[in-house]
Amino acid sequence: MRGYFGVGVEGVSKAMNAGAIFRTAHAFGASFVFTVAAAYERETGARADTSDAVAHVPFYGFPDVDALLLPERCDLVAVELTDEAVDLPSFRHPPNAAYVLGPERGSVSPDLMARCDHVVKIPTGFCVNVGVAAAIVLYDRVNSLGRFAPRPVRPGGPLESPDGHAYGGPRLRRVERFRQDPPAFDNPWDDESDA
Repeated sequence: MRGYFGVGVEGVSKAMNAGAIFRTAHAFGASFVFTVAAAYERETGARADTSDAVAHVPFYGFPDVDALLLPERCDLVAVELTDEAVDLPSFRHPPNAAYVLGPERGSVSPDLMARCDHVVKIPTGFCVNVGVAAAIVLYDRVNSLGRFAPRPVRPGGPLESPDGHAYGGPRLRRVERFRQDPPAFDNPWDDESDA
C-alpha cells in the first residue's frame, strides 16, 4: 500500500481506550499516533496497548488543537457521527491521512472539525466505542486501498490470489535505447526476390 496514515484521539479521558486505539493502529501499520488535549498516561494505556505501539510508532501528545502539527499534504479526517459526514463505505481514503476520533461520550471539538479536510461516519444507528470505531475505519482503509483478491460471487474465500504488481521499465532508458539503436522494420514492399 502506498502512502501513510496516523491515528489520534482528542480529549480522551480513559488511557485504556487510547491504548486500544494505538494497538489497533500499530496492527494496521500506522506511521504515527497522537492525542490532542488528552490525559494519556502511557503506563495505564499499556494495559490495553499490549503491542507497546508507542515504543514502535512515533507518538505525539499535542496539548491543544492549535498545537496539532501534521506533515505536508496529510489530510486530517474526523470520524464523527454527523448528518454532513460521508458514509465510510462511500469514502475514498486519502493516500496520506491522519484520522482523529473524539472522546468517550463526546464529539470532535468544533475547533478541530474546522481544521479537518474530511469528515466520515460509520453507518450505525448510534455511536460505538471509540476503540471499535478506530478499528472499523482502519479496516476500511486497508480493505479499500490494499491489494486483495476480488470477493467471490458466492459465499466463501477467493479462488484466486490478486495479481502481483507489474513494474514498468524506466521510460527514459527506452527512449535513449531507441535513439541509439532504432528497431528494424520489415517493409512488405521491399522484397529483394522481385529485383
